[in-house]
Amino acid sequence: MPISTASFVRSTLALLGAGLLILIIVAGSSVWLSERTRENAADLRDAQSIRSRTSRLLALLLDVETGQRGFLLTQDPKYLEPYEAARRQIGPDIARLQQLHQSDPDQEKVLDDLSRAVSDKLSELGQTIALAQTGDAAAALNVVKTNRGRESMERTRQILSNLLARADVRLREDIQDMSSGARLLSFATIAGAFLVFLVGLGSFFVVVRYTRDLVRARGEVHTLNQTLEERVQERTTDLARANEEIQRFAYIVSHDLRAPLVNIMGFTSELEAGVEAVSRFIDELEIDEATTSAREAKLAVKEDMPEAIGFIRASSTRMDGLINAILRLSREGRRVLKPERVNLADLFDLLAANVEHQLSEAGGEVKVARPIPAIVSDRLALEQIFGNLIDNAVKYRDSTRPLRITIRAFEAGRHVQFEVSDNGRGIAKEDHERIFELFRRSGVQDRRGEGIGLAHVRALTRRLGGDIVVQSELGSGTTFRVSLPRVLRQQTSEKPLEGVNS
Repeated sequence: MPISTASFVRSTLALLGAGLLILIIVAGSSVWLSERTRENAADLRDAQSIRSRTSRLLALLLDVETGQRGFLLTQDPKYLEPYEAARRQIGPDIARLQQLHQSDPDQEKVLDDLSRAVSDKLSELGQTIALAQTGDAAAALNVVKTNRGRESMERTRQILSNLLARADVRLREDIQDMSSGARLLSFATIAGAFLVFLVGLGSFFVVVRYTRDLVRARGEVHTLNQTLEERVQERTTDLARANEEIQRFAYIVSHDLRAPLVNIMGFTSELEAGVEAVSRFIDELEIDEATTSAREAKLAVKEDMPEAIGFIRASSTRMDGLINAILRLSREGRRVLKPERVNLADLFDLLAANVEHQLSEAGGEVKVARPIPAIVSDRLALEQIFGNLIDNAVKYRDSTRPLRITIRAFEAGRHVQFEVSDNGRGIAKEDHERIFELFRRSGVQDRRGEGIGLAHVRALTRRLGGDIVVQSELGSGTTFRVSLPRVLRQQTSEKPLEGVNS
């Protein structure tokens, strides 16, 4: 099934939206995982620093203890150099450990115990060294034998071992978290790339399908264009032939109808003459009207038969007018249009002059709003169109006010819009289309006519390539809007006359 432009736009927008959503999710996931990795890295650094400080503190304690033992055994002051160096670094390392454990309140007591144990050990070491330096080696040895230093050292080693174990656990957890975060980041990146690839692939298939349908449609249009002129020519020829046959049929039917109608009108005249003769004969006989038969015979000859003959004559006259109208339309439909440049301002002035006598009797006027653009069209058809509209305005004027007819023109691209307005009786809304039908009339029938004028006007207007509509209300006047091309196309002369076809 070919993809429509609307479907293509919807699919493209949906794919773009999906791609944008995927990029937002991937970007958000990357930011979150990166922040998580940064936090794990910072925690890992802290754990490494704790382990490093703890190991170093244990080594420093061993150094001070080794220096103390070497000095006590040898009384050599050079053993005190590592002792003094290590002793100076122990305090800052303990302070650093306490700072690193600020975020872990559970370790506060442990570090306090560590600080007291280290202080006890350093105190014991300092006391023994001081005694030895005064030459009282026996007293220093007694202090060592109290096991005070050994107990402090064991307690310190135990605390430091626990801190190392805890730091090792923390290091393993941080490493696992960082590995997990890295795997999640890799998975999110790969999944996002795959989804973006799918969106791109879908977009590619939509574009390819739309392009393929577009190329196929263009090919079909090209093929249709190649055969269009031939098909139009064929249909135009068929239409012209059918229209010609319809016009010929109308002409033949109208012509054949005239023969019996003429006979009817002739025999009606003879019948009328015979009735008059019988009427005179009855008058001369001076028939006694006392009898019913004599009174009925006289009534039939004097009233009934003349009335019936009058009806027959009126109907025959109306039928003769309709047949003449059909013949006129048939002849008009066969006439070839002759495009020429027409000065419509002069044409409107001429049409107004033709009804000047009737306008003066009605106290009316025709106002032509200039400028009126010139067009290339059939002059006779224009005279019949606008002449009929002006004649109708005069015929169906409102006797209670002076007649005013206004003609305007507006350029509208390749067409010219004309407005013929009057302040006459107006036309009921339900009759706006009916008045353009052949042999149909609306309103009060107090004016003579066959009901072909406006039908003929619309047929001529459409034959010229235009159209006509009406805007009116009863009692408020009427405006006819006529749209005509600025230049009459030659092929419009081949169009069938719609009034004849109907």
